[in-house]
Amino acid sequence: MPAPYEVITVAHAVQQAVAPVFLITGVGSFLSVLSTRLGRVIDRFRVLEESDDKLNPESKSQMLTLVQRARWIHWAITLCTTSALLTCIVIAALFIGSELNKDPSGTISIFFTTAMLTLTAGLVCFLREISLSMGVIKLH
Repeated sequence: MPAPYEVITVAHAVQQAVAPVFLITGVGSFLSVLSTRLGRVIDRFRVLEESDDKLNPESKSQMLTLVQRARWIHWAITLCTTSALLTCIVIAALFIGSELNKDPSGTISIFFTTAMLTLTAGLVCFLREISLSMGVIKLH
């Protein structure tokens, strides 16, 4: 049976890991949105590619925009997935540090800061993709 101080140590590690777990949940939801958008871009590209009007300048322009959008979504997915993976490393470091009675704060701060930077970059890529998608709509 574990000693009471060991249970308290593990409980403390679980408490510290709760916030990063919520972050992973949010990033996962965002990745779902991104993958849906990518699917729609691909579907629209296929429709244009299979149409008889694919040599039409308007269709070519739309296809080029769709390719750009797909690239931005790809980068957003890559960066947000990297953020989630780094957050998983943060959670693992919390538990490993707890088990080994080591202070992982240096490692945690580096990985968490990097996770936030990659998430921010992913959100910026998403904003760029949104602006490209809005460029298709002709506002009068």
